[in-house]
Amino acid sequence: MAKKRPQTKAKQPQLKDGEIPVVGAREPCPCGSGRRYKACHGRAAAHAVTELVQRPFEGLPSEGDWIALRELVPAATVELKLKESLPEGVPSVTLATVLPMAWPALRRDDGSVLIGLQNDTASGDISRDLADTLQRALTAQPGTPIQGRRAPADGPRLQELLDPEGAFEPVVHSGFEFWVPDAEHSTPEVTASLERANAAAIPTVKLSGVDAAYWCETPDKNHLRWVMPYPEEQLLDALARLHAAGRSSLGEGTRLVGSFRAHGLTVPVWDLPTGVTADDVEKPAAEFAERLATALASDAPLTPDERRARGGLTNRQVTLS
Repeated sequence: MAKKRPQTKAKQPQLKDGEIPVVGAREPCPCGSGRRYKACHGRAAAHAVTELVQRPFEGLPSEGDWIALRELVPAATVELKLKESLPEGVPSVTLATVLPMAWPALRRDDGSVLIGLQNDTASGDISRDLADTLQRALTAQPGTPIQGRRAPADGPRLQELLDPEGAFEPVVHSGFEFWVPDAEHSTPEVTASLERANAAAIPTVKLSGVDAAYWCETPDKNHLRWVMPYPEEQLLDALARLHAAGRSSLGEGTRLVGSFRAHGLTVPVWDLPTGVTADDVEKPAAEFAERLATALASDAPLTPDERRARGGLTNRQVTLS
């Protein structure tokens, strides 16, 4: 038998990193290495879109309110101002806590854009995912919902699209009627989604005297949840000083019960008696903010009582994101 001639593979051109196109994860890498794309140049791209950004809203106006609307508030909207002029036919862009059918975004029939904040995201950077959704919504046909997808690793973030000087003023709603300006002509699916959302919404009010503090009503007791912009260790020390001194409450029957982490910031939580309303805690919250500022300025070592108070607060801390 004739010997088989050895097979030789044609050499693929060696491309520079910046010239390598994106292909399927299991396809040969276009660089010519012979490895699959996911094990070669696709590895860096995958890492870029899955690496968790600890503070995705850092640098945006009212970072605390972004976090509150993402994690705490059932129904709210905010008018967004972009750095660039809005495209022709887009009268406004509005951030909403959630949209019907859990759509990431919606281009309404009148051309306006709604962006949903409380959606699962495909990458580790919520800001980049929201920016990608916003850009696609701006060019979508009116009356079109925007579907989720993995944002390009080199795509812009919200910090690059939104006006850094633009006001961020959440409007908290009692329900989700803002979904359907013309309720009589909404689809049965949207109507059913609206009814379910309204039934699950917890009454919530944003305090006016301090930043990023939200009162909410639950069947057993009410709560105040306050997103604070200070470094976590410094804030916990300050809260411990006040707690040990008996000055951490917001009035009779109220109690600082702990805190949680959300998107890089700390959110202290107070239990409030059922009869205590948002108006009732406006003044106590403002007074607490003054006490907290004094405690934050102290660099004295914690006393034994303060260390115990800090340990109790830390033990009751949970992480949402």
